[in-house]
Amino acid sequence: MEKTKSNINRRSFLKASALLGGGLMIQFSALAKFDLPAKSVDGINAFPWNEINGYIKITSDNVIKIINPNPEFGQNVMTSLPMIVAEELDVDWKKVIVEMGPHDSVKLGAQFTGGSNSMRMYWRPLREAGATARQMLMEAAAQTWAVPVEEVTAKAGVLGHEKSGKTASYGDLAAKASSLPVPKGVKLKDVKSFNVVRNSQKNVEGAKIVSGKPLFGLDYKHEGMLIAMIQHPPAFGMTFKSFDGSQALKMPGIKSVFSLKLYEDGFEQGGFDTRTFNDVLVVVGKTTWEVMNARKKLIVEWVPAGDVKDTMAGRGGKREVVVPGELENTADQHAKMVEYANKPAQVLRKDGDPETAFKNAAQIIERTFNAPFLAHNCMEPMNFFAHVTDEKALLVGPLQAPGWTEPTLVKVLKLPADKIEIQMTRMGGGFGRRAYGHYLVEAALISKKVNAPVKLIYSREDDTTYGIYRPMYTATYRAALDANKNLIAFHVKGGGIPEHAIHPNRFPAGAVDNYLAEGWQIPSNITIGAFRAPRSNFNAAAEQSFLDELAEAMGKDPIDFRLELLKRAKDTPVGKNNEYDADRYAGVLKLVKEKSGWNGPEHKKFSRGVAAYFCHSSYAAHVVDMTTKDGQPYVERVFSAIDCGIVINPDAATNMVQGAVVDGIGNAMYGGLTHKNGVVEESNFHKYRLIRMHEAPKKVEVHFIKNDIDPTGLGEPPFPPVFGAVANALYKASGRRFYQQPFSSPQPSAIPAV
Repeated sequence: MEKTKSNINRRSFLKASALLGGGLMIQFSALAKFDLPAKSVDGINAFPWNEINGYIKITSDNVIKIINPNPEFGQNVMTSLPMIVAEELDVDWKKVIVEMGPHDSVKLGAQFTGGSNSMRMYWRPLREAGATARQMLMEAAAQTWAVPVEEVTAKAGVLGHEKSGKTASYGDLAAKASSLPVPKGVKLKDVKSFNVVRNSQKNVEGAKIVSGKPLFGLDYKHEGMLIAMIQHPPAFGMTFKSFDGSQALKMPGIKSVFSLKLYEDGFEQGGFDTRTFNDVLVVVGKTTWEVMNARKKLIVEWVPAGDVKDTMAGRGGKREVVVPGELENTADQHAKMVEYANKPAQVLRKDGDPETAFKNAAQIIERTFNAPFLAHNCMEPMNFFAHVTDEKALLVGPLQAPGWTEPTLVKVLKLPADKIEIQMTRMGGGFGRRAYGHYLVEAALISKKVNAPVKLIYSREDDTTYGIYRPMYTATYRAALDANKNLIAFHVKGGGIPEHAIHPNRFPAGAVDNYLAEGWQIPSNITIGAFRAPRSNFNAAAEQSFLDELAEAMGKDPIDFRLELLKRAKDTPVGKNNEYDADRYAGVLKLVKEKSGWNGPEHKKFSRGVAAYFCHSSYAAHVVDMTTKDGQPYVERVFSAIDCGIVINPDAATNMVQGAVVDGIGNAMYGGLTHKNGVVEESNFHKYRLIRMHEAPKKVEVHFIKNDIDPTGLGEPPFPPVFGAVANALYKASGRRFYQQPFSSPQPSAIPAV
């Protein structure tokens, strides 16, 4: 058994314990101790919780409710996080009720779903919460039965004493347990004894989802609720000079038309605030259809916005940022990236003497890879409900990071945090898009302006043309070989609009004596943000494509070549800042090689591509099997190997990897967003190509490395290497390399090796 120190003290426990007919509620925090005011949810007392809190509620009738502490957008944390609590509490999972918790930034701090952090951050705190509750119930039984606590057992929600034959449910002793001191140094289960975790459990909301129950932000209704929509400038770099809303106001159901400024001049933006279009026009009415039609009647004069100065206060400290006002074109962006690529760049890492190694090389291989802006395309359009008065604010909707948005609301609404209530609904997709809460702030300001409850809704065109996007990237890779085709130097120089994607301390850093990583970036008014596996989604594609081409030039099998480099990184690593574990990285390559039958003659009919990558503390490798379907390349099968530590819910984890594979194939083959004079050219799905049902693989076979490492990331790590595996399979199928995403677009001519 593993011992841990509990952070629950007597006072915080009593404050967080609520008896309802002799019930017990336990709150646990690994970060802070605080008083907890009661709230009423579904007739049962409930309390605020921190993003790494687990709440356990037990009634005298032995009803056990576990409150999920993190926003849910399909990654299944609503099931997997409570499973961790249930494991240590030792209850029958079938008898557990799971509920989504509220947000309270004053008491609980930030809550966040993103960065594949949920399992990694919550693993320890939620285990401790369950174990603490179990120990207190056992002590209550020991005192009641006058027996040593060491002789009491807890199993599946039942307490027992073998010698006396006495038993009791958790609910029978919940009241007694609530009066006991909170124990310190509670024991955690040996991970090898788990019976809830590591066993597949069905999505606790699955039945509600498939039966159409109202779970999402778009489903939310409120008495007297109006609908609002925004008319933003038609191009990045423009704003409105004047507008006439008189005709729109004459339309049926329309209540108000006005302009709105999101942030006042000098506003200090936090790390996840965004400036996209600061001045917008708003139409408010009774129904979505009426508001959409009224928007068409707006008469607006749009003018260039010019350069805009923003004050940024988050992620890197307070700084002034000048956002250029030009109307950007994709062709010009490409030309500018070529120009910047030829200029000196910031050195991010340097090992050995790469300059001399390249100068003395017998052969140099150089390739440049490019990728476009990408839109998130969440299935559920952006929306949020707000009811703001002079005294308080209620906001309800889909949001990945309420704790990051709440400080902004405090400033723009001029309300204290304890007067702002944010309720989180299930999200119909996020992928980073809903981490940026500007749409919530807009909804709040609109509600305050019209003095009524309002739901703000974006149309698909609104979301696609409003930002926020995956940046536009480029990277040039160079490798130096000696006369015996040994790799003697490696150089990557990457840039982007408006950021680069280079992770300088990741593989193959640490595996090459002479290594250089450089980065540069170009300012832009096109708003970007986190996109599933930020930066890694491009970096992996380019790097893994280049490594395949390099292996071919060296006459080596692509998997064996990677394994050779990883062996070097393990045995005699170069440098001290290597982020990855070479053994774990090699492990997924070996597993995918085995499970795919990599060089087996039975797979000759397929064009096979492989890629592997490390990000968000986890490791993923894919083998893509490509054929031709209707004259087009088609990924028919995929074999995936993942090392994410302990897999909490295997079926859900498998589903997540399969989703990442399909998403990766679609973005690699078809995804792309372009601009002409600042205008987004792909405003909806008739131009923005997504993968279609018949293009999804027939089979995605997922295998996990079995180990006892604490859980690491899973939502994002499987996504990046899909791009590289697809590119490498395309080469086998077509005989030419692919350097430009999406791969369905015309490709630049191959560059011969020097």
